[in-house]
Amino acid sequence: MERDPLVNLKGMSPDEYAYLRQILTEMNERQSQNFVAFYSNRRKDPQEILLFTLLGFLGIAGIQRFIVGNIGMGILYILTAGLCFIGTIVDTINHKALTFEHNRKAANECALLVKMMDNPPLNSI
Repeated sequence: MERDPLVNLKGMSPDEYAYLRQILTEMNERQSQNFVAFYSNRRKDPQEILLFTLLGFLGIAGIQRFIVGNIGMGILYILTAGLCFIGTIVDTINHKALTFEHNRKAANECALLVKMMDNPPLNSI
């Protein structure tokens, strides 16, 4: 019986789990372990993003955008107090979608990295 390598990732939504399972079907066991090791360091937990979004109501708007890699939006949120709190309210409601989008990009990058480790590009002379 094969052990699920995704079992230790906390706060995972069913959509994220299904997406990761799809990625792992193309990998052998060693690649799967490497993928989970890389991905677990890059993924964000929706609860953490929600907490950082709620800080926007205390005057530090936009931290969640910096964390998920939306630097431009983070700067805009800081300069406009979370777009007059409207953007902060929207991010509070959509924190799971914001996190899933970041995690999906991170999963794709980690899968590409794992595949490149097994099949390094040929050096052309």
